[in-house]
Amino acid sequence: MNEEVKEWIIKAYEDYVTAKYLISLPEDEIITSAVCFHSQQFVEKIFKAFLVLCKIKFGRTHNLSLLKELCSQKDSSIAELEVEDLNMYAVESRYPEIFWIPSLEEARKAFEKAEHVKELMFKKLNIQEGEVINWIRKLKQKS
Repeated sequence: MNEEVKEWIIKAYEDYVTAKYLISLPEDEIITSAVCFHSQQFVEKIFKAFLVLCKIKFGRTHNLSLLKELCSQKDSSIAELEVEDLNMYAVESRYPEIFWIPSLEEARKAFEKAEHVKELMFKKLNIQEGEVINWIRKLKQKS
């Protein structure tokens, strides 16, 4: 696996761990918009890691529908992932012009989708969580 793929995986995993931590807080402390945002970001970046591995160009986009479609060209089982509703958390939820705070239920669903994507995409990428954690530890030791 080349370094660019590893870097996408690491950046994705950081988003996953952030969402996982936030969703584990007491309910009144959960920042639901952050859980949703980091869940979307995880899915986006793990799809991009897969696309880089497969040498498929994707341009600058946050569109999970497009990224999923591109991934599905290489592996049709990816088409079954239901992630399109996470798109709204990529940009819209970050700006006050379209202000809303996702409900706790929305945040939980967003994170569940991220977890489901993680399980499938880690298999497709042939990696395990412990491996990614070790990559991150090594990078921290270097800095």
